[in-house]
Amino acid sequence: MPILGQNQYGKAENRVVRITRDGATHHIKDLNVSVSLSGDMDEVHLSGSNAHVLPTDTTKNTVYAFAKEHGIESAEQFGIHLARHFVTSQPAIHRARIRIEEYSWERIEHSGKGAHSFVRTGQETRLAQITYDGSAWEVVSGLKDLTLMNSTDSEFWGYVKDKYTTLPEAHDRILATDVSGRWRFNWTDDEQPTPGWDTSYAQVKRHMLEAFAETYSLSLQQTLYAMGARIIDHRSEIDEVRFSLPNKHHFLVDLAPFGLKNDNEVYFAADRPYGLIEATVLRDGVEARIPADLTNL
Repeated sequence: MPILGQNQYGKAENRVVRITRDGATHHIKDLNVSVSLSGDMDEVHLSGSNAHVLPTDTTKNTVYAFAKEHGIESAEQFGIHLARHFVTSQPAIHRARIRIEEYSWERIEHSGKGAHSFVRTGQETRLAQITYDGSAWEVVSGLKDLTLMNSTDSEFWGYVKDKYTTLPEAHDRILATDVSGRWRFNWTDDEQPTPGWDTSYAQVKRHMLEAFAETYSLSLQQTLYAMGARIIDHRSEIDEVRFSLPNKHHFLVDLAPFGLKNDNEVYFAADRPYGLIEATVLRDGVEARIPADLTNL
């Protein structure tokens, strides 16, 4: 007899923009919020009874209502408000997972009146995932599409070679990547003080960038570990960091047919195929919980 396995439902990609007006100065929070709920939902699958189902349209409405009622202090705090509400207000819902993408806007400075004009910034997309089961929290923050490059201080040599190896060793190369990263907080219950979510995000990004810039790289793996280790060493609220780093290859162009010498000046930027380097860095004694495949987080 078939048995119903894990199941969940919710409303995905609710786009909510919250404007906070401080006189003539305005502030923007721009989020993409996905709600996923699970619990006592067997009957809706087995018999079609909706008696325990909170409509996904209601979850959408809740996102917008909470943007007004609670405001959006940070992506993480907004997700905590939502997760707590769904689990505590609906007996059939035992677990809520809130995933949020946050898009950044930068104020346009100008000589006119008011401070309400913005330009969308594109360095990266901020991410947050909040999970609550009625007793314990798990908060995983992160980012994606953060493009980094070192134009020197990177090498790659001494690797294994077989009959299919054609890659020449490099003692001065470009190192470039699009960072996709997640980090898990050790805040798990309401008895603990919550981290300063925005401050933590800014500091994690700072340490990540400094480690990338300051590491003389003999491999992208070494650079990844340096980035994760620096976060663990400097941010006590974080126990686990997971990175997925594509190696955005830059190949020296052969200019010899044109009678020109290419002294590490002209490169071909290849978009694919690319090396993909992934790893987790943990605080000592901590068990890994961030999925190895970040596409599902």
